[in-house]
Amino acid sequence: MTLMPHIVCFGNPLHGDDGFGAAVYTRLSETPLPDGWRAFDAGTSGLNALWLFRDCGEAIIVDSLAPGAEPGRLRELTAGDVLTEAAPVGHGGGVGYLLQALQAMPEPPPRVRIVAVESADVSAFRPGLSSPVAAAVAPAVALIRSYIGAGDD
Repeated sequence: MTLMPHIVCFGNPLHGDDGFGAAVYTRLSETPLPDGWRAFDAGTSGLNALWLFRDCGEAIIVDSLAPGAEPGRLRELTAGDVLTEAAPVGHGGGVGYLLQALQAMPEPPPRVRIVAVESADVSAFRPGLSSPVAAAVAPAVALIRSYIGAGDD
Protein backbone atom coordinates (compact mmCIF):
# COMPACT_ATOMS: atom_id res chain seq x y z
CA MET A 1 0.00 0.00 0.00
CA THR A 2 1.28 3.46 -0.92
CA LEU A 3 1.03 6.02 1.85
CA MET A 4 -0.12 9.38 0.55
CA PRO A 5 1.04 12.85 1.68
CA HIS A 6 -1.65 15.31 2.77
CA ILE A 7 -1.98 18.97 3.66
CA VAL A 8 -4.76 19.37 6.22
CA CYS A 9 -5.96 22.93 6.84
CA PHE A 10 -8.03 23.74 9.93
CA GLY A 11 -10.07 26.79 10.79
CA ASN A 12 -13.30 28.71 10.55
CA PRO A 13 -13.39 31.72 8.21
CA LEU A 14 -16.39 33.10 10.13
CA HIS A 15 -14.25 33.62 13.25
CA GLY A 16 -11.58 36.14 12.32
CA ASP A 17 -8.03 34.80 12.27
CA ASP A 18 -9.26 31.27 12.92
CA GLY A 19 -9.88 31.31 9.15
CA PHE A 20 -6.14 31.21 8.39
CA GLY A 21 -6.15 27.50 7.49
CA ALA A 22 -9.09 27.95 5.15
CA ALA A 23 -7.34 30.89 3.45
CA VAL A 24 -4.18 28.82 2.98
CA TYR A 25 -6.25 25.95 1.57
CA THR A 26 -7.89 28.31 -0.94
CA ARG A 27 -4.49 29.59 -2.12
CA LEU A 28 -3.04 26.07 -2.34
CA SER A 29 -6.03 25.03 -4.46
CA GLU A 30 -5.28 27.68 -7.08
CA THR A 31 -2.30 25.81 -8.52
CA PRO A 32 -1.55 22.11 -8.96
CA LEU A 33 0.28 20.27 -6.21
CA PRO A 34 3.02 17.74 -6.92
CA ASP A 35 1.94 14.19 -7.73
CA GLY A 36 0.45 12.43 -4.75
CA TRP A 37 -0.08 15.52 -2.60
CA ARG A 38 -3.65 16.44 -1.70
CA ALA A 39 -4.93 19.39 0.29
CA PHE A 40 -8.03 19.30 2.49
CA ASP A 41 -10.12 21.96 4.18
CA ALA A 42 -10.80 20.17 7.48
CA GLY A 43 -12.98 22.86 9.02
CA THR A 44 -12.82 23.06 12.80
CA SER A 45 -13.26 19.56 14.19
CA GLY A 46 -9.86 18.09 15.00
CA LEU A 47 -11.02 14.58 15.84
CA ASN A 48 -13.50 14.48 12.96
CA ALA A 49 -10.53 14.91 10.61
CA LEU A 50 -8.92 11.67 11.80
CA TRP A 51 -9.99 9.90 8.60
CA LEU A 52 -7.82 12.30 6.55
CA PHE A 53 -4.74 10.65 8.08
CA ARG A 54 -5.67 7.11 7.06
CA ASP A 55 -3.08 5.69 4.64
CA CYS A 56 -1.16 8.94 5.05
CA GLY A 57 2.61 8.77 5.42
CA GLU A 58 3.33 12.48 5.70
CA ALA A 59 1.10 15.37 6.72
CA ILE A 60 1.36 19.11 6.94
CA ILE A 61 -1.21 20.62 9.29
CA VAL A 62 -2.13 24.29 8.89
CA ASP A 63 -3.83 26.15 11.72
CA SER A 64 -3.91 29.37 13.69
CA LEU A 65 -2.56 29.76 17.19
CA ALA A 66 -4.05 31.76 20.03
CA PRO A 67 -3.47 35.47 19.80
CA GLY A 68 0.20 36.08 20.46
CA ALA A 69 2.82 38.75 20.89
CA GLU A 70 3.51 38.91 17.14
CA PRO A 71 0.27 38.56 15.16
CA GLY A 72 1.01 37.22 11.70
CA ARG A 73 4.24 35.47 12.74
CA LEU A 74 4.51 32.03 11.12
CA ARG A 75 5.59 29.20 13.36
CA GLU A 76 6.89 25.83 12.18
CA LEU A 77 5.97 23.24 14.80
CA THR A 78 6.21 19.51 15.29
CA ALA A 79 3.52 17.31 16.79
CA GLY A 80 5.48 17.34 20.05
CA ASP A 81 5.17 21.14 20.22
CA VAL A 82 1.37 21.03 20.36
CA LEU A 83 -0.24 20.45 23.71
CA THR A 84 -3.59 18.81 24.15
CA GLU A 85 -5.68 21.88 24.55
CA ALA A 86 -9.00 22.38 26.20
CA ALA A 87 -11.39 22.17 23.27
CA PRO A 88 -12.36 25.68 22.18
CA VAL A 89 -15.97 26.06 21.14
CA GLY A 90 -16.50 24.46 17.74
CA HIS A 91 -13.14 22.72 17.53
CA GLY A 92 -14.36 19.24 18.45
CA GLY A 93 -11.27 18.23 20.40
CA GLY A 94 -8.77 20.38 18.57
CA VAL A 95 -5.53 19.57 16.80
CA GLY A 96 -3.82 18.52 20.04
CA TYR A 97 -6.37 15.77 20.56
CA LEU A 98 -6.09 14.76 16.91
CA LEU A 99 -2.32 14.37 17.24
CA GLN A 100 -2.75 12.21 20.35
CA ALA A 101 -5.35 10.09 18.56
CA LEU A 102 -2.95 9.52 15.65
CA GLN A 103 -0.42 8.07 18.11
CA ALA A 104 -3.07 5.69 19.48
CA MET A 105 -4.16 4.31 16.10
CA PRO A 106 -3.09 0.79 15.09
CA GLU A 107 -1.30 1.95 11.94
CA PRO A 108 1.92 3.98 12.20
CA PRO A 109 1.22 7.70 12.43
CA PRO A 110 2.33 9.97 9.59
CA ARG A 111 5.27 12.31 9.90
CA VAL A 112 3.66 15.59 10.85
CA ARG A 113 4.76 19.17 10.35
CA ILE A 114 2.64 22.06 11.47
CA VAL A 115 2.53 25.51 9.90
CA ALA A 116 0.75 27.90 12.23
CA VAL A 117 0.26 31.62 12.54
CA GLU A 118 -0.07 33.74 15.65
CA SER A 119 -3.53 35.29 15.56
CA ALA A 120 -4.44 38.88 16.26
CA ASP A 121 -8.17 38.36 16.79
CA VAL A 122 -10.37 35.28 16.94
CA SER A 123 -13.93 36.52 17.44
CA ALA A 124 -17.11 34.60 16.76
CA PHE A 125 -18.97 35.63 13.63
CA ARG A 126 -16.44 38.21 12.48
CA PRO A 127 -15.45 37.02 9.01
CA GLY A 128 -12.11 38.02 7.59
CA LEU A 129 -8.50 37.84 8.63
CA SER A 130 -6.70 40.65 10.43
CA SER A 131 -4.13 42.48 8.31
CA PRO A 132 -1.06 40.74 9.82
CA VAL A 133 -2.59 37.27 9.48
CA ALA A 134 -3.81 37.97 5.93
CA ALA A 135 -0.26 39.03 5.07
CA ALA A 136 1.03 35.67 6.38
CA VAL A 137 -1.06 33.57 3.96
CA ALA A 138 1.27 33.93 0.94
CA PRO A 139 4.45 33.20 2.94
CA ALA A 140 2.73 30.17 4.50
CA VAL A 141 1.79 28.85 1.07
CA ALA A 142 5.36 29.42 -0.16
CA LEU A 143 6.73 27.57 2.88
CA ILE A 144 4.38 24.62 2.34
CA ARG A 145 5.19 24.50 -1.37
CA SER A 146 8.91 24.41 -0.48
CA TYR A 147 8.24 21.48 1.87
CA ILE A 148 6.49 19.51 -0.85
CA GLY A 149 8.89 20.36 -3.66
CA ALA A 150 6.44 22.48 -5.60
CA GLY A 151 8.53 25.62 -5.94
CA ASP A 152 7.08 29.10 -5.81
CA ASP A 153 3.48 30.10 -6.35
